[in-house]
Amino acid sequence: MDTILRTDMPKLKFIGSGKVRDIYDLGEQMLIVTTDRISAFDVVLPNGIPGKGKVLTKLSKFWFENTKDIVENHLITTEVDEMPEICREYRSQLEGRSMLVKKAKPFPFECVVRGYITGSGWKDYKATGEICGIKLPAGLLESQKFETPLFTPATKAEVGEHDENVSFERMASDLGKKDAEDLKRLTVAVYERARDIADAKGIIIADTKLEFGIYDGKIILIDEVLTPDSSRFWKKVGYQAGKPQDSMDKQYVRNYLETLDWDKKAPGPKLPDDVAQKTSEIYHGIMDILMK
Repeated sequence: MDTILRTDMPKLKFIGSGKVRDIYDLGEQMLIVTTDRISAFDVVLPNGIPGKGKVLTKLSKFWFENTKDIVENHLITTEVDEMPEICREYRSQLEGRSMLVKKAKPFPFECVVRGYITGSGWKDYKATGEICGIKLPAGLLESQKFETPLFTPATKAEVGEHDENVSFERMASDLGKKDAEDLKRLTVAVYERARDIADAKGIIIADTKLEFGIYDGKIILIDEVLTPDSSRFWKKVGYQAGKPQDSMDKQYVRNYLETLDWDKKAPGPKLPDDVAQKTSEIYHGIMDILMK
């Protein structure tokens, strides 16, 4: 399966690239193309994951559709034939991995919700007993479920820089209390909807991060939604608190990179072919389970 690491569409107005996505300006709308690039520890790695961009696009479309009654989103279409005619010349780069979206003004925070204690949250808890300024009970186990999901925002860093976990109070100070409270409410509601859908299919969503923007005076959901790039997915079968879980997401890549002598700064190391292929299989596997 071929990988696309960057797009080349000279007749379209290129805006810029994120860690994974290339973005084009189509006037009143934007075109977001999800490449097969992968980042870890906020560093874009030199090689991609076969088919990854198509998995992220299909899953995002699935979740946008399943949460649109909670909050509107930016998706207009993923079908090339429904995009402006100028896009169709680049069908081979766009098919299955592109979204025509509304132009929203993004909030400068990632909205993270944690249903279970793992990842950086577990590290912070062990060091301080807190996550993002939230004091937690003593004696929690790794991968333990929270009684209620935690909302723990983070600042959005530039490519190559590290996101920073911050308190809700810091977010409210920057955005205003109403917007911050609305973002918290919507984030938790989207997570709980997805958690219940996944639970019925034998999958635990341990945590996820969402992004929102302002469009036509309203908060809408943007970027990607509940993909293996932005979420931790665990199988219910075999789940046990007190240890790390086998993840069906980007954690597989992180685990491999943790075995290397790498300072988590650019440039990142090239993934071996077998690790890239296994990651592709994991991404396609969780998509198939969630969308069946």
